[in-house]
Amino acid sequence: MENQLQVPPPCPLHSTSRENFPFVLVADEAFGLAQQVMRPYAGHNLTENKRIFNYRLSRARRYVECAFGILSNKWRILHRPLNVSKKLARDIVKACVILHNVVRLKDAQRPEMYVTQRLQNLPRATCNRPTRTATDLRNNLSDYFVSAEGALP
Repeated sequence: MENQLQVPPPCPLHSTSRENFPFVLVADEAFGLAQQVMRPYAGHNLTENKRIFNYRLSRARRYVECAFGILSNKWRILHRPLNVSKKLARDIVKACVILHNVVRLKDAQRPEMYVTQRLQNLPRATCNRPTRTATDLRNNLSDYFVSAEGALP
């Protein structure tokens, strides 16, 4: 069961870091916090560190949504669930990414092709309490975002 997602091994967050940090999936409130899944802090009365973390996570999610919107707008197969095997689903997504890159190289960028609407939100999932490791990872990432190394320019 180890590394089913086939993500790269943990690495330092910055060049002077001594500790490695695992790669994670960026998620919203519909998902539970897990060692491989980072979701925002819940609540309204958050510390500055937690608000910054939520902002940075939201910013990353917007990039992912935009990239998927561009792909799914061009390759309509991504407009619906892929009811195929995991291997075939992986191959379909890889083919869409490769074709997208080829089209971008051949065509000039056309702003009218960009998707500006948000993806449909999933229903809120009920989940168990996050593990201590997941909570620690999120807190470490939150601290990193307000550090000199992790701050935005």
